[in-house]
Amino acid sequence: MTVHDLNELLFSGALVLLIAVAAVRISSRSGLPSLLLYLGIGVAIGQDGIFNVTFNNAELTQVIGYAALVVILAEGGLGTKWQEIKPALPAAVALSTVGVALSVGVTAAAAHYVIGLEWRQALIIGAVVSSTDAAAVFSVLRRVPLPSRVTGVLEAESGFNDAPVVILVVAFSTAGPVDDWYMLVGKIALELAIGAGIGLAVGFAGAFGLRHVALPASGLYPIAVMAIAVIAYAAGAMAHGSGFLAVYLAAVVLGNSKLPHAPASRGFAEGLGWIAQIGMFVLLGLLVTPHELGDDLVPALLIGLALTMVARPLSVFLTLLPFPIPKREQVLLSWAGLRGAVPIILATIPMVSGVADSTRIFNIVFVLVVVYTLIQGPTLPWLAKALKLGPGAPSDLGIESAPLERLRGHLLSLTIGDDSRMHGVEVAELRLPAGSAVTLVVRDGKSFVPLPTTVLRRGDELLVVATDPVRDAAERRLLDVGQGGKLAGWLGRVS
Repeated sequence: MTVHDLNELLFSGALVLLIAVAAVRISSRSGLPSLLLYLGIGVAIGQDGIFNVTFNNAELTQVIGYAALVVILAEGGLGTKWQEIKPALPAAVALSTVGVALSVGVTAAAAHYVIGLEWRQALIIGAVVSSTDAAAVFSVLRRVPLPSRVTGVLEAESGFNDAPVVILVVAFSTAGPVDDWYMLVGKIALELAIGAGIGLAVGFAGAFGLRHVALPASGLYPIAVMAIAVIAYAAGAMAHGSGFLAVYLAAVVLGNSKLPHAPASRGFAEGLGWIAQIGMFVLLGLLVTPHELGDDLVPALLIGLALTMVARPLSVFLTLLPFPIPKREQVLLSWAGLRGAVPIILATIPMVSGVADSTRIFNIVFVLVVVYTLIQGPTLPWLAKALKLGPGAPSDLGIESAPLERLRGHLLSLTIGDDSRMHGVEVAELRLPAGSAVTLVVRDGKSFVPLPTTVLRRGDELLVVATDPVRDAAERRLLDVGQGGKLAGWLGRVS
């Protein structure tokens, strides 16, 4: 490759990235899922498109897709609040295991008896489309306010169910007879256990290290956090466990460990997550051949109808029978089983393995994901409103901590959000523990040292200095007041 070729490659890549970033703005204003716009960019560039670029490397697409999924799961885990998913964890685990099995069975039966696919191909499609997509779910949850229990179930399910689905797709795509069901169950359980153990171990070890080893520059903390998450994936995969579960759990631990510069780390991970989504979707759009999709349009619509209207609701209602989750929330969970790039990536596994009719499987999955994402994504806010399911508690404050090593203390910075109940609270009413104090308030671009009677307002930026022994207590107190107001603590903890 010459310097000129490199310049052209960089220019083309930057141009595509700018177009994709503009697509984020368009999707946010129009309500269309950004997935469709990114895929559209890839299709426009690829075969039958404007530039007619021929790309058919399914193996490369699968590798890049796996790498992007690692970044997306890490970003989702860092933004997952343990207090929200903790009560929803049993239900999420049930949906990710028993629910996936039910969904695979119903969808595969529809593909076999309605479409006429062979059982191996039908099972592959059933497994591929039974995984909810982490990128799609996390993206929707950013703009659709839902009750914390529903959000917790959706987040945890999308983080957990990739692991068993990948195992099923690989097993069904392997040449020779498919393993007995009890062998598959045992293999899935073992890989999940290994992945969970390694993910938690790496997460806690990484959090301990970052809290006790001060790095020379604040910009190194986000890089270190993402590196730890990637290490969790690699370690889990090399130990023949679920690397996807490992990276998600490690990121959840890191995201809830009160690390220095935590908001900056989450912002960095969110940016990487967007880049990963853009690159992954554009590449998947390049891989598809549009003129081949016409013959598979009707089969994709029928399988998608069976998945959306039968398999997903049945798996949700039956799996959640032992849990006290209201029917309204179960209806929303049924409709919110969003598919995205993950099923399309998984559809490349049979292509790489040389399964018969693998190209048709890929085309069916591609059409199904595009059509039903277009239907489910924009209608989810309407359904939540129709079911009278509003948002939960006010959002937590984003508190950033910078270590002050020589002073044996920490500088905490936070901004009072629009829905924070810290609005209207006097500084003295914060009742911060001894050894901590609000040292500066920035309001309307002007900074001042507050008095005990200073009333805090929405949009205020606060700087709080806390000594080592009371740092955690000060942060907990600020979070409690942000959610419960000046009476937080008297009426019990809110968070």
